[in-house]
Amino acid sequence: MQHRKYILFDLDGTLSDPGEGIINSLIHALKHFGIEGDPKILRRFIGPPLTDSFKEYYDFDAKQTAEAIRLYRQYFHEHGIFQNILYPGMKELLEDLVWAGKTLAIATTKPEVYALEILEYFNINHLFRKELVVGSFLDGRRTNKGELIATVLERLGDKPQHMVMVGDRKFDFIGAKANGVEVIGVAYGYGDLEEIEAFEPTAIAHTVKELRQLLLP
Repeated sequence: MQHRKYILFDLDGTLSDPGEGIINSLIHALKHFGIEGDPKILRRFIGPPLTDSFKEYYDFDAKQTAEAIRLYRQYFHEHGIFQNILYPGMKELLEDLVWAGKTLAIATTKPEVYALEILEYFNINHLFRKELVVGSFLDGRRTNKGELIATVLERLGDKPQHMVMVGDRKFDFIGAKANGVEVIGVAYGYGDLEEIEAFEPTAIAHTVKELRQLLLP
């Protein structure tokens, strides 16, 4: 994996810990429905598409989900987007990967416009080519991780064997394998070790330091 030219990262739970902002935004949305959000449940929202999670955990129908996402984004845009922390050592790792000649990309179910804002907030946007930061559309399209990864590969115009994916949830592993891309599971994010091991990533990094050892010679 140290010789892969392209390193494709998930965003939430992989590059940064967005828990505070996402959970606060969800609590704000659920209050509209008279629901007191349990942070233990809301942690599970980090990674999958919001549409799927509102249905899975609160049995929302399409109309309720649309309204919940509208309220979520209202709070997230004003407050939650920057209630976010870059994992210690991550910026230095990204800089060293670029220095080593790697091309960095992102595939996230988060709306692309928010992903770009977050990279700029952390002052790491210059380490990624803008067209290789691929997220969902605000209208709910392109939330499947396999489709997001396929879009990155198409824009690179190269073989999946030259890429490795780094992510923390099962959706990252499923999407990567669907595209023939090797994947590293990170156990410091929002997927527990049981979930990660069940989907058999190529390797597991428990810390950013271990991730560095996997990616850099």
